[in-house]
Amino acid sequence: MNAATRLFDCADSAQHSEGVEQAAAAVGRGELVVLPTDTVYGIGADAFMPSAVAALLAAKGRSRQMPPPVLVGSVRAAFALVDDLGLHGKDLIEEFWPGGLTLVCHAARTLSWDLGDTRGTVAVRMPLHPVALELLKQTGPMAVSSANRSGEPPATTAAGAEAQLGESVAVYLDGGPCAGGVPSSIVDLTGPVPRLLRAGAVSAERLRMVAPLIDGTGLDGGDDLGASAVSGDDPTASAVTGDDPAASAVSGDDPTASAVTGDDPAASAVSGDDPAASAMNGDNPAGSDDTPGT
Repeated sequence: MNAATRLFDCADSAQHSEGVEQAAAAVGRGELVVLPTDTVYGIGADAFMPSAVAALLAAKGRSRQMPPPVLVGSVRAAFALVDDLGLHGKDLIEEFWPGGLTLVCHAARTLSWDLGDTRGTVAVRMPLHPVALELLKQTGPMAVSSANRSGEPPATTAAGAEAQLGESVAVYLDGGPCAGGVPSSIVDLTGPVPRLLRAGAVSAERLRMVAPLIDGTGLDGGDDLGASAVSGDDPTASAVTGDDPAASAVSGDDPTASAVTGDDPAASAVSGDDPAASAMNGDNPAGSDDTPGT
């Protein structure tokens, strides 16, 4: 580990364990972490801590008009965050999660959080990366955007992320170069027919094999993990977390946060360790990766 930057090499088993533990603790304190995903590196924060989300946007040099997407460690955690998946959301999840697809949905109205100007939506993804999934199962849903300064290319290595974000990040998890290097595809499920907002890791052709699709890519600026795709000016979709780690979440006005802290079943879902996650992984070898969202 580099003591100055708290960068952990996850190829080393000892550093891997310590790094994930330190990253989870940092997220709990409201600090920022950088994590590898199956698409690009992401900068993440506790999705339910407004000050942490604000720090994430500040580190990237982004405004509230480009909210980050949300990454989850299980399918059940995603279900707890959204109000409606429409007619085709479950089919898309079964086919492409964990993986490079971010889904923009109406956010659950029972949640109290503030991801920025989300217009009542949330961009959510379950990444296909073991380090990301391991962290997400400890922290619960995280607001994650591509690990870069706004307007710069998304980082595909931990060193590239550190060069852009420096000391604004408490912990860097180095999972090696991102195998994909291409942001997640973003599909909007808030209308009657799914709309492709950004073409990325999953091709439009593959998506159309599972669900009807309207091409709305002219609306997306392509930010990173996927969130601003909804607001339109994000390279990797900060509507969905840009280029991926994805998630434009709703800032609901319901003061309750029982879905996160109460006894409601949704609470356990948000923690990310429900068996539904492993069910979604199925026999796909990628599932054993427990991969992180993008």
